[in-house]
Amino acid sequence: MVRTWAEGWAVSRRTPPPTERPWGLHIEVADNPDEVGRHVLPEADESLVRSAAASVTVPRTWMKMPARPKEIEAWLPQGWLVAWEETGHLMAVDLMATAPTAPEGYTATVETSGAVLRVRVLDEAGEQAATGQMAVLGEAAVADRVVTEEAHRRRGLGHFVMRALADRALDEGAHLGILGATDAGRALYETLGWKKHATLAECVYRP
Repeated sequence: MVRTWAEGWAVSRRTPPPTERPWGLHIEVADNPDEVGRHVLPEADESLVRSAAASVTVPRTWMKMPARPKEIEAWLPQGWLVAWEETGHLMAVDLMATAPTAPEGYTATVETSGAVLRVRVLDEAGEQAATGQMAVLGEAAVADRVVTEEAHRRRGLGHFVMRALADRALDEGAHLGILGATDAGRALYETLGWKKHATLAECVYRP
């Protein structure tokens, strides 16, 4: 599931495909001042974490893995910091069709670009109110960049976006949804039936 999440994230963000490393996957990240690349470890074994961390020489490289942050903190060499505020949640759900309709006062479009599905919700003035996307990888679809603008929150737009993405992903042949959620996002996804499978610890190289 961690590998699928990483591969889907790369497709969604249009980065080069992840490359295999002895400890997991590496993804190059462009046009992001806070991140030049990320190591994704499918398992948080001490030897793998130390090996992955030791391979890094470029600041602003991130490392992500299914573990609690306190478990990995003691394994990190000098220059590495646990990003406590970025700790996430690996979640999944069996996708179901619900034929959602946009809340009153909003219109929605669903676009497809390669393997990426994108839902955009506009308000009556034509301004973007919410958006989200999914990368379809065969039978799995990875949700990403689900955002509701501040002025439009608590109106059901997040629910609508996720359901609309699920419907279209099912049309594309996917059956399993996967995502990495923040604490705030986790609350939304749980109301839609998503289940947490692991804590995602994150750390960054800032010597």
